[in-house]
Amino acid sequence: MAGARTLAIIKPDAFSAGKAGKIIAHLEGQGFAVRAARVMRLTQAQAEEFYAVHRERPFYRSLVTFMTSGPCMPLVLEKANAVTAYRDAIGATDPADAKPGTVRKLFAESKERNAVHGSDSDENAEREARFFFSDAELLAAR
Repeated sequence: MAGARTLAIIKPDAFSAGKAGKIIAHLEGQGFAVRAARVMRLTQAQAEEFYAVHRERPFYRSLVTFMTSGPCMPLVLEKANAVTAYRDAIGATDPADAKPGTVRKLFAESKERNAVHGSDSDENAEREARFFFSDAELLAAR
């Protein structure tokens, strides 16, 4: 399957609640292919670096705390127009505003505990995938 790629993260809330498999199955049912995956627990330094773009925002500190609160599951997903398709599949940040059938409507608890992360551009998808996966891992997944 050839296509574009995006980074997804099943966040600590969804991972610890046993929803990772259901989320992956839901995404695969929408035509996404998992090309790389790992389970890890972010250190504070890793979370601060990954979310540095949000450093000046009021939610930054609580986001770092949340993302280091337990294991998460970074994934590289592949599909045509992957970034846009994934963002459509996961829905609005606040599950109360998400469309029926989206990941966040189905699996998220709240705006803050919203089950998944998704890259917002092709450039960020590439940068974010390389944050979690080596070149060898990304190439092996082709």
